[in-house]
Parts: sequence; structure tokens; C-alpha cells
Amino acid sequence: MSTMQIDRLLDTVIKLNASDLHLTVGRKPTLRLHGGLRNLDTKVLESDDMVTLMKSITPERSQQELQEVGSADFGFAYGDAGRFRVSVFRQRGDIAIVCRLIPNRLLTFEQIGLPDMCKELIRRPRGLFLVTGPTGSGKTTSLATMIDYVNTNFEKHIITMEDPIEYYHYHKKSIVNQREVHTDTPSFAEALRRALRQDPDTILVGEMRDLETIEAAIRAAETGHLVFGTLHTTGAAKTIDRIVDAFPVTQQNQIRVQLSTALLCILSQVLLPRIDTKGVVAGYEFLVITPAIANLIRDNKSFRIDSAIQTGKKFGMQLLDEHLWKHFTDGKISAEEMIDKSKNPMELRDRVHRLGKTIGRAEWDLAEEGEGSGKKA
Repeated sequence: MSTMQIDRLLDTVIKLNASDLHLTVGRKPTLRLHGGLRNLDTKVLESDDMVTLMKSITPERSQQELQEVGSADFGFAYGDAGRFRVSVFRQRGDIAIVCRLIPNRLLTFEQIGLPDMCKELIRRPRGLFLVTGPTGSGKTTSLATMIDYVNTNFEKHIITMEDPIEYYHYHKKSIVNQREVHTDTPSFAEALRRALRQDPDTILVGEMRDLETIEAAIRAAETGHLVFGTLHTTGAAKTIDRIVDAFPVTQQNQIRVQLSTALLCILSQVLLPRIDTKGVVAGYEFLVITPAIANLIRDNKSFRIDSAIQTGKKFGMQLLDEHLWKHFTDGKISAEEMIDKSKNPMELRDRVHRLGKTIGRAEWDLAEEGEGSGKKA
């Protein structure tokens, strides 16, 4: 396979609007399309093909990293069509590649169905705006939409820290500086520390992975910046617990107090394949920090947050399971998908049964009384 053919493969990804391209030895090139896997009609890949494909797209620095540590991540622009985020890694002594398509087209709030209240909160001069959800739940797209909204409507200095940069933002009303971790800066924590001297108004922290980064993000929000951050948690209450648990026990009370004043909202999302049309639809849990909720955070009563979200509908708040239920009753998603992605699968299963409908998979009746897809924080 020549470089010509990686181009052909990438063209196919763009043409079919697939989310990922998987290349590995012993299998044909495979696309992830609307959540499922689909083989392309070409030859089965061999070791030599993989080496050629890898060399045709991987920058020198990343090839060295692959040699040294067995994997490397990088991004590259593919003409005007889009960017790809690439992960190259070794498996069974061979090379495998996954290319994720990052479309160039930024979407609007309406297109991705973000809660209207987000626009209100983005106008705030300071605070922490968290977007959470599992990998591949569209966090990057939601954040890109929000950053674009700030860029289009306000005169701000926006600094982003990303690993790698996915959506490219061009200067509109705002100035946008995007720093790529490993290329422009060694780490999120380091970039954040420096950012405060760069006169920013809005800061995007691609991933709040460690204690140092979480601490720096909260500090930046407290000192008068609007900070967007992401975590891999499902649900608002779990996100708060996860942040607090990242700190030593002796600091946890202090962090609860800081969070209760710094946090603006938590938008937790999942992506589900649609059954009414092609494509995907997002399910959201949305928590807006009101004085009452700030008290719950401060008093370590995060277990009461879900019921506070139910009573906070006038602030645009909603529970994930309620939004999934709405998508299901509107005929957009299947019962199985709703239950798989929900926080309380048993409760939703009972609601489906009360409607007199059955759920496609019999094993659900034997399912563990677990916590659904929220197991992995």
C-alpha cells in the first residue's frame, strides 16, 4: 500500500462521514460508521502494509516515540476536508493505527442540541464550566461549539490546551491561541500555570487528568477567568465526587468550598445511535450551580444532587436518564441503547415494561443490579 492508498482510505472516511478508521494486521481496513464497524472492500492488511501506512502519515518525532514507548498520538490536517487525530501503536509485535476524523465544520448549539442555558453561562466572566462523559461522547465537539460561540460574539483572549489539537479555531472577534501538549508545552499543568501570565479571558483545559491540573483549573476560575475543562465521568454528582477524591483527605473540605464557589455548571453527555435517521444524538445531564446546590457541594451531600436537578428544571437542569427517556419516547433511540447508556438501567427498564413494551435482549432480565454504564469514572 502506498501513500496514495492512505489518501484513498481517508477520502472514504470523509465521504461516508465515518468517525474512525481502524488499520491492523490480519483484517481489511475498517470504518466505524454510526457506532458499528464496517470492513472496506480491499485486501487484508499485512505487516509490511502497516509499516508503509504508518510511515506515510507519522511525523518523525512520533515515529521515534513509537520506537521508544510502543505508541504515539498526533494530529494532522487533511486538506480542507478535516483533521485526523491518530493513534499509532504496537500490538503482537506489529503496528496498528486508529484515525479519528475531526470535521472542520463547527456545529451550532441547535445542531448538537446543547441546553440553551449554556449560552447564558458562557457570558459569565469567571467560573469553571465542566463537560464530562466517556471517550467518544462528543465532549470535544461541544467544547469547540462553545469556544466558537465566544470567538464569534465576544472580544476575549482564548487560550486552549489540547492533546492533540482537534478543531482549529481562527481569530474572529476574539484572539484564539491553541497550545498542543507535547508540541507547544510539556503538560496541561505547565500550560495552565503559564496561561495566567498571558492575559487570558477564557481558558480551555483539554483534560483535567491529575491533581495538579485540577487544582490549577479551579484556581484559574477563582481568579477571574472562564475555564472550560473535561473529565471522563458520567453524571454531575459523580463528577464532583471524582474531583474531590483526587485530593488528599486533609484538603477535601477546602476543595469542596472552592468548588462550590468556582463551579458554574456540569454538562455530562453520551452519544447514541439514532433509529429514526442516520447518525447520532446526544443525551445530556445538566447541572447549574445555584446557591442551594453550592451548599450541597460544600456540605458533602453530593448524593442529594440528582434530586436537586429534578427540582431545578426552571434553570434548564435535567437528569441524563430523563433526557434519554425523552429521546426514546420521541422515537429517536432504541430501548436497548437508552438502557445501556443510562445511570439507573433497572428503573428505565421498569418504565419501558410499564409502557407494555419489551426490550430486545432477554439477558436484560438477568442483568446485574448494577450502576449501568456509570461504572468507570
